[in-house]
Amino acid sequence: DYIRQPKDEGCIFCDKPQNSDDREMLILHRGEFSYVLMNLYPYNNSHLMIAPYEHVDDPLQISSETKSEIMALTDQSMTIIKQLMNPDGFNFGANFGAAAGAGIEEHIHYHLVPRWRSDTNFMPVLGHTKVLVQGLQESYDELKKEFDNF
Repeated sequence: DYIRQPKDEGCIFCDKPQNSDDREMLILHRGEFSYVLMNLYPYNNSHLMIAPYEHVDDPLQISSETKSEIMALTDQSMTIIKQLMNPDGFNFGANFGAAAGAGIEEHIHYHLVPRWRSDTNFMPVLGHTKVLVQGLQESYDELKKEFDNF
């Protein structure tokens, strides 16, 4: 769906925090310099993203305070996901620039994807489909409760 959609004007990582409906925007936590949100098109259950509020496309432009908060929010997110989902591991990272595979290259954001030993099966290979065992809003409600209590 994401690939086929017409591209919106503006920047989703700038626009989302402007909306006060965190559930609709899938924002789990707002920090001082950055925020945590769920990916609308997740690779796996509880696929989160951490993005700075500042509109930057180069990691060298991010302030040290923002970098520090992004790592703290990543740690917090991993702790919560471990408690709720018990993953076997995580993928964490970002793609900087189109050549590196960035889908939204104009605003830096980091992906945190919980992984399980059995999370890759025949469905993505043969059916070009990913099976998620929990709905997005159900996951949001569960995660949001933990972020609020952290």
